[in-house]
Amino acid sequence: MKKAFSLFLVLLAFSLTANSQSTATSGTKSGLTAEKTKRPPIFRANKDQITAAQQKLKADGLYSGDATGKLDPPTREAIKKYQSVNGLRATGTLNRATLEKMGIELTDKQRETPIPESSYAAEKNAKTSATEKPRRGAVFRASKDQITAAQKLLKSQNLLSGDATGKLDDATRAALRKYQEANGLKVTGTLNRATLEKMGIELTEKQKQMQ
Repeated sequence: MKKAFSLFLVLLAFSLTANSQSTATSGTKSGLTAEKTKRPPIFRANKDQITAAQQKLKADGLYSGDATGKLDPPTREAIKKYQSVNGLRATGTLNRATLEKMGIELTDKQRETPIPESSYAAEKNAKTSATEKPRRGAVFRASKDQITAAQKLLKSQNLLSGDATGKLDDATRAALRKYQEANGLKVTGTLNRATLEKMGIELTEKQKQMQ
């Protein structure tokens, strides 16, 4: 009887030990699974960055509200417009790719968050086939009023002697080259965006959306 009772105790102890090891192994596997499925950190813009973005969008003529530092519906709509003309996926969120495109500084923590490929528009992700020609961007053209204003400015600086006709003739292009060279601009002889802005000539809404 004593031998049978001793045998029972040994078997009971063995059973408890085996069950404990099984539970520990199961817990380890669960921990590994949870670790593998851990989601990456969510990128969030802070209030100062949202305010800076709103100011940028206002300057580009895409947003007419106040710089409140809040991602309200009008701000999200303006962000979508900005993203769609800058090769970004139009999500309406102020993600890392959008902040960097706007030239807004990131925090140290934000720099640790990688930019997912999904932040960019489909055209950027897709490979261009051998037979497919790359799409050309919209051509920047100055209006007649802008050319006239530029000619008046060039005349006031004694760079142009002709009349303000509103036409980009050879004399005007030569005067533009002199102006661009004197002001540290790329010498093209064309009335591009950088030259208009340097001259203080207002852009049209369409021109503001072009990069």
